[in-house]
Amino acid sequence: MTEGVKYRDIKLPDLLKEKYIELDLKEKEKTKLIAELVDIAAKPSRIKEGKTLFKAILEREKLGSTAIGNGVAIPHVKIKGIKKPLLILGRSAEGVDFEALDGEKTYLFFMLISPQEEVGLHLKILAKISHLVKDKFIVERLKKVKTEHEVFEIISDFERYLSKKYEEKIDRASHTFYKCY
Repeated sequence: MTEGVKYRDIKLPDLLKEKYIELDLKEKEKTKLIAELVDIAAKPSRIKEGKTLFKAILEREKLGSTAIGNGVAIPHVKIKGIKKPLLILGRSAEGVDFEALDGEKTYLFFMLISPQEEVGLHLKILAKISHLVKDKFIVERLKKVKTEHEVFEIISDFERYLSKKYEEKIDRASHTFYKCY
């Protein structure tokens, strides 16, 4: 992926792989939960240095919690040594105090790891995740899924919805343009 990638071309199901989904996170404390997410990322991935990733995520959290409320956190970092973004999704049944803006526990964790030089792409992926989780219905469904396949169904449904909205917007704009001429 490159900086020229458009928001509408970013597809979360393409970034999220089954091996990076953990629906039963064990840790109950923020730092330990971050370590658990890093382990999920480091084992089967292109990330060779788990300790470096762990430290980078903790440093990012010191700037301010990535828990955005509504039971969701999006810990994220840009690091050297990877060629394309990596998305990890973890879920905690009991929730974790992740210092969320709304003061509530956090249940869903979308951890994004991007190449250091891909700032624009990193921001677009964060925006897409934020768009997904701003829908409380989607968040509730993700909190209750039983399988990784269900996660992909929910996120794919969201992507289809966005694509349809985009196409409708283009159709309306085209119709208005041609009506003027």
